[in-house]
Order: sequence, then C-alpha cells, then structure tokens
Amino acid sequence: MSEKKLMKKQYEKKMQELQIELVRLQDWVIDKGKKIAIIFEGRDAAGKGGVIKRITEHLNPRYCKIVALAAPTEREKSQWYFQRYVAHLPAAGEIVIFDRSWYNRAGVERVMGFCSEKQYINFLQTCPEFERMIISSGIQLIKYWFSVSPEEQMKRFNARAEDPTKGWKLSPMDLESVKRWDDYSKAKDNMFEHTDTQFSPWNMVESDNKKKARINCINHFLEQVKYAPINMPEVVMPNRVQRKHYERPPRSIYNYVKEVL
Repeated sequence: MSEKKLMKKQYEKKMQELQIELVRLQDWVIDKGKKIAIIFEGRDAAGKGGVIKRITEHLNPRYCKIVALAAPTEREKSQWYFQRYVAHLPAAGEIVIFDRSWYNRAGVERVMGFCSEKQYINFLQTCPEFERMIISSGIQLIKYWFSVSPEEQMKRFNARAEDPTKGWKLSPMDLESVKRWDDYSKAKDNMFEHTDTQFSPWNMVESDNKKKARINCINHFLEQVKYAPINMPEVVMPNRVQRKHYERPPRSIYNYVKEVL
C-alpha cells in the first residue's frame, strides 16, 4: 500500500472515531441541557468549512446549528453591533457553530473600511466584556482561528476558480484579500492582542494540510468539553404488521421521477 493510501486510510479511521465521539458529546449536551457556541474564524480558504462539515455530518441538526450570516441590513446596521448575533446563541441542549462571527468587525470590516475607526475601537474594547457575559450566562464559548500560508491560499483560490461547483466560494472579497494580505495580518494581530483573553482564548489551527487541520481541530474540541457517555435506551425494531384487507392503488396513477441511472 502506498504512503498516500495509508495516510488516507488512517485519516478516515481517525475521523470515524472522532465523529462517533461527537455524537456521544451531543447526546450529553442534550441530556444535560448544556449550551456550546463555537466560533470559526481565519483567512479566506483556510479550511473552516471543511471542518464544520465534518463536525456536523452525523449530528442531529435540530440541536446543532450553523450560523453564517449575510451582510447586515440597514436596520441591523443601526442596532447594537452584537445584537444580531445574540439571537443565534444556543439554548439548553444546543451546539451552535458560527461560520464567521462578530469578529467580522475586527477583520473584513476593518480592512475594507466598512466600519469607522470609532466603531472598530469600540468593538475591541467591548468584545471581551460581551464574551464574558456569554460565558457567565452558562454558554461554553470556544474560538478557533485557522491559519493558512499565502501560497496555499492562492492554490485553493485557483482550484475554486477552475471548479464549476466551487465558483460561488470565490467572492469579490476573497479576490480583494489577495492584495491585502499584510493588512489582514495586521488586523488579526491587533484583534488577538485585545480578544485573546484568559477566560476566552483563541485556539490556533494550522491548516495548510486540510486533513490534519480537521483531525486536530475536532480532537481539540472534544477535549474542551468535559462530557460523559449517556446510557441511551436500546433500539428494538418492532415487527411490521401487514393489514390483510387493504389493497393499495395501482402504481400507474402516480407520477414517478424519470430514471437516468
């Protein structure tokens, strides 16, 4: 077996183990009424979406939600900045994943000039207090930053541009970020200086290797939550009861989808 195939097999085996643990964790969260919020931030094409997909793949979507908000409306722009995010924070028994979050203000809004200097400074000053309130309300907040090299980012951008199924992932903001690498670096460093706190630290994920990043991030997440296996009732399938005096309508009266395969 080639080294590449061996690595793929090891990755798939480890991922399956982690996803089984994620299901156990969710059972515990639901049973105990816990509340977990996870923030995924990082440069464009850093691999956040792939990790989120693997985390949620086998979880119950009623209790695990992904929040990926569009640009704010004019009404939302007039609100307290954190207001539209508060509505999406988890209730008891829920895991909420923020695919980008209130940290937009310290990243893209700062670099692209979508917020004023006053708004930016106010965010850096008040964000730690906002997160302290979230945590004191009983929500476990976990923050991840995905780090990708400029060479790998360009490689992924080019792959998106050439793939008709991934073109939507390449936004004008993504293209603009190529020219503003240093500006984003400065913004990220300043953001960390103000928001990498003892009670709500940032967790860095090196993501040039997507598979390693997925494994490392999910493993770290599982280690952050002190969960325990829940004894779930055994599923016993009942015998199907056939109704003897019921004749079903003929298949010819229904519109069946054309088979192409």
